[in-house]
Amino acid sequence: MEQPFKAAVLFGYREPLRIEEVRLTALKATDALVRIKAAGLCHTDLEVIEGQLQNPLPIVLGHEAAGIVEAVGPAVKDVSPGDHVILSWNPHCGHCFYCDRDLPILCETYLREGPRAKHFDGEARLTLNKAELHQLMFLGAFAEYCVVPAHCAIPVSRRVPFEAACLIGCGVMTGVGAALNVARIGFGDTVMVIGCGAVGLSAVQGARLAGAGKIIAADLLPEKLALAREVGATHIVDVGKDDAAAAVKDLTNGRGADAVLESAGSPAGFRLSAEAVRPGGEIIWLGKTGVNDEVRFRWGSLMQEKRIRRSSYGGARPARDFPLLANAYLEGKLCLDPMITQKIALEQINDGFAALKSGNAIRSVVTF
Repeated sequence: MEQPFKAAVLFGYREPLRIEEVRLTALKATDALVRIKAAGLCHTDLEVIEGQLQNPLPIVLGHEAAGIVEAVGPAVKDVSPGDHVILSWNPHCGHCFYCDRDLPILCETYLREGPRAKHFDGEARLTLNKAELHQLMFLGAFAEYCVVPAHCAIPVSRRVPFEAACLIGCGVMTGVGAALNVARIGFGDTVMVIGCGAVGLSAVQGARLAGAGKIIAADLLPEKLALAREVGATHIVDVGKDDAAAAVKDLTNGRGADAVLESAGSPAGFRLSAEAVRPGGEIIWLGKTGVNDEVRFRWGSLMQEKRIRRSSYGGARPARDFPLLANAYLEGKLCLDPMITQKIALEQINDGFAALKSGNAIRSVVTF
């Protein structure tokens, strides 16, 4: 592809993104070129903008996206031009120590190359003014086009709108997958979800799909709690007004929740997860705070055989999970449209991040 195209580029931390004309380098044998149709604004992108998550600059952000395959390299077999695809930000080699143990999120190549913010082979695919341009999480999807490892472009039904499909690529996969793939939620169990952003609302739905009996959603904002009830929560707790741990125990004969999924990403949320889970119960941490931040706990809250696990991508196997989630949306079992707060143009992306930072948006989606 010779002609330049538009991309939102970050040149400095805590600076606005700038819309620039960038170019692609040559498409390699296992690459897929995707014309981006929709891309969600995720909190991880905001962490990079704020300097909490350090990456080489300048960089094209965006890692939650869907689009149409334009071209593929000569070695690509499983995806073709014209396919509607959701993009995964977790390329993996398939044969390292962790891939052999079914942990692609810990793939040694993925972890080694990710901080360089280039392609999976360690080389750049974008240039700006003839200089290499970095890509966040092997994608850089806040752009009209994106080059990805072909196995990260997952074909789904053409009936799924792009603005809904893109959410599956990160927030929905993380939340629904935490409930279905990571936590061991039994039929009739009591599940608590802390934080009702895109990941938390997806976790609520994952708990519903898993057959939980009681689903307790906790947040500070009444509008998010109302949305949580709309997508499947049976009970809601305003953590700004109520003792959330006590509320859960009142609903479970004093035991606590069988499983707690924390998606708020705050020290208070992490502490609450340990206080609200029952003895022998399970805690899944989906939210995150600064990588060098410390979180303090009451030691007694960690006792009694409680199990704690961190999950970054909901145990994703994208080739399996993305089509399943897309079909669940088409069947009315997975509600994605209510999570889209606004659709914006690429030129409005800084306004979208301001809304995310203020807490006024579940998901702003850039549409092309």
